[in-house]
Amino acid sequence: MQTEKNRWLIVISAVAIHLCIGSIYSWSVFTLPLVELFNWDITYVSFTFSIAIIFLGLSAAVMGHFVEWKGPRISATIAALFFGFGLFASGFAVKVDSLPLLYLFYGVFGGIGLGIGYTAPVSSLVKWFPDKRGMATGLAIMGFGFGALISSPIEAYLILKIGIANTFFILGSVYFVIMITAAQYLSQPPIGWQPKHLKQALEEDKTSPMLKKDIVQMKANEAVKTRCFWYLWLMIFINITCGIAVIAYASPMVQQIIGLSAAAAATMVGLMGIFNGGGRIFWATFSDYIGRANVYSLFFIVQIVAFWLLPNVTNVILFQIVIFLIVSCYGGGFASLPAFIGDLFGTKQLSAIHGYLLTAWAAAGLAGPYIAGWIHGATGNYTDALYIFSGLFIIALIISFLIRADFKRLVKKTLKETS
Repeated sequence: MQTEKNRWLIVISAVAIHLCIGSIYSWSVFTLPLVELFNWDITYVSFTFSIAIIFLGLSAAVMGHFVEWKGPRISATIAALFFGFGLFASGFAVKVDSLPLLYLFYGVFGGIGLGIGYTAPVSSLVKWFPDKRGMATGLAIMGFGFGALISSPIEAYLILKIGIANTFFILGSVYFVIMITAAQYLSQPPIGWQPKHLKQALEEDKTSPMLKKDIVQMKANEAVKTRCFWYLWLMIFINITCGIAVIAYASPMVQQIIGLSAAAAATMVGLMGIFNGGGRIFWATFSDYIGRANVYSLFFIVQIVAFWLLPNVTNVILFQIVIFLIVSCYGGGFASLPAFIGDLFGTKQLSAIHGYLLTAWAAAGLAGPYIAGWIHGATGNYTDALYIFSGLFIIALIISFLIRADFKRLVKKTLKETS
């Protein structure tokens, strides 16, 4: 018989893995030191991050079925191997002054580790926490949001003291040890497992929002054939495209629109990491109480107003509050997604479906900064881009209501087929 594990230790293991892979968001710490050391073009150096995000989405989509097949422990172990090796070997790329090798090791190998490591713990967390799906996955994905906040100052210190290559060697080794250790505790719950309080409530025939069973249970290849899936894909794409554009251009944007100094803008960017991570646990937990569809609609309503207001805000504090609110919605969209997948399609192949949906991240990671940069280049300001993003959120809001109607249709179809 399978020994029952402590589900909160599963959460801690998942958070540890996500803290490690979340360091990807601190790539900018390496950008200028690499440019100064090798005289590489900053655009080409920055492209390393884009490659990693592309392979995050691709590997999550391709390996989602593997995660379901082999389980979170083996999958997270493989993620540790890819991510740890990718960072460690990046040190070798720096040693031999090779940008293509940096693309290969950090971008491709590191990106593959990212994709597998991001999805591996999520499916099991949803199953371990049928009563608190949003909170559990929010905690883990919060780790991803906070990863850069913790790693950035450490990386900056190490680069200054021991150089870029040695920093990669140390990071690759440390992240590998942490991830491989955390991976060994991950597991799926025993078949039919339920937390004690939930089991007792069911035995007493109590009704509660937390006791709702998933009526729809779809395989990944069935889910992608539904309108629900593509509605969700487009919602996520819009949320990430607009949010990541703000993250990419936050510093120059705040300097141009309200005249903040470069130092003050850098401080604001650091604070954004807190709201990115904090928004993940707050919104995901809140979704347990108001429902995932409602929380996404709320994201879009907030951001329609926020993006429309930004170009017209002149007060420094208010401007930053609006930016922080946008970033919290950006992070909350990631954190609420796994639980929403469980609500819509069940937990049968949640990792695989999650992987397919993360291709929206790969696409948006390129689209958001490109759109904002192109519009700024054409107009000389960020105002038009912000208005366009506000309009995109109107589309996302409409989709959030369409997804409700389509889900009702899926439920009726499932009940009809099982009756």
